[in-house]
Amino acid sequence: MTAARPAPTAAVTVVGIGADGWKGIPGTSRQALLGADVVIGGPRQLDLLPPECDGDRVPWPSPLRPAVPGLLAAHAGRRIAVLASGDPLFYGIGRTLAEVLGAGSVRVLPHPSSVSYACARLGWPLEDTEVVTLVGRPTARLAAALHDRRRLLVLSADAATPGEVAALLRDRGFGPSRIRVLEQLGGDRERTSEATFADDWPPPHTGDDPDPLNVVAVECRRAPDALRLGAVPGLPDEAYEHDGQLTKRHVRAATLGALAPAPGELLWDVGGGSGSIAVEWMRTHPACRAVTVERDPVRAERIIRNAERLGVPGLRVVTGAAPAALAGLPRPDAVFVGGGLTAPGLLDACWEALPAGGRLVANTVTLESEALLADARRRHGGELVRLAVAHAVPVGGFTGWRQAMPVTQWAAQKTSESSEAVPGTAGADT
Repeated sequence: MTAARPAPTAAVTVVGIGADGWKGIPGTSRQALLGADVVIGGPRQLDLLPPECDGDRVPWPSPLRPAVPGLLAAHAGRRIAVLASGDPLFYGIGRTLAEVLGAGSVRVLPHPSSVSYACARLGWPLEDTEVVTLVGRPTARLAAALHDRRRLLVLSADAATPGEVAALLRDRGFGPSRIRVLEQLGGDRERTSEATFADDWPPPHTGDDPDPLNVVAVECRRAPDALRLGAVPGLPDEAYEHDGQLTKRHVRAATLGALAPAPGELLWDVGGGSGSIAVEWMRTHPACRAVTVERDPVRAERIIRNAERLGVPGLRVVTGAAPAALAGLPRPDAVFVGGGLTAPGLLDACWEALPAGGRLVANTVTLESEALLADARRRHGGELVRLAVAHAVPVGGFTGWRQAMPVTQWAAQKTSESSEAVPGTAGADT
């Protein structure tokens, strides 16, 4: 007969709880709460516990994350349970606790998430449904997920979120999208609204505002006259507000291909112009990050507007001239230099900032900067290419080609922490 495995020991036990409260959590989770000396959670969650959970009830302070280490230290040596909505490791407090204490010090007892409940009610396959959280995040980040016929679940911050979602959909050309609001999922007061077009929000005769505990389901439909934005780099130039300082669509697609963004990586976009390279770097994956450096304050403000419009409001914009403005920035995984190449020391500063394996891509249309890129290739290796694009335009009653200025591009990957490479070695053309 196999002996029962002892329960894992941990500094903190995190218990998922749903809108149905105590009756909806399993026996193991109940035992953890009943045996706790202190239970930490949001006021709404703490109110769901019965009297027999007689540990001290401590509400989370605000802001939450900075207070976590001190709050846990204040109760060191006691049995601590933490309440979390649904699955604690799905946009929940479980992640913060694992990062602060280490995964081995946190025992997680999950509950079905609001997303699982919502998909079950809607009949949507969970693996085909994209989730966007707006809890503590700007509504503008939803724009990056808008694609025709996609299904989205939006985790709401409060009762106002459904209206904000509808307004964004209308503003971004997705007014024909259908919205449903699912409230208090899994609880006695669960309610799902009738589907309403974003163009018609708020629906007439709805009565009360949505419950603050809600999820917004969106079936995306793009208006026929709305600009189509794809999922890969090379968005239409018309998607950007600009003053002519814009890496044009075809060159932009080639540039992002050379930069090769991967989830979680950080880009420096030096000489941001309109911010198009940084914006499309961040659109490749929600975990991609970018810092744009732009010396012109007017352009810097324009970059902020473009980032918000295109769904990446987390883009950091630094106003200042490089290389001085690069001081103190977090180390990048890749650097794009789109302007200011002739500034003394700029290219070397960008190369030195890269770790081993980092990539640097620089574009230019001038002979002076082209000479600098040729020298950089000689010293560091990499690939030097010329990109030429021509567009068909009317020529009288006929059609001809109009050549855009050719762009010289240097792309290189740093193979070691050393700033110099031997010409003709790995990464250099031979």
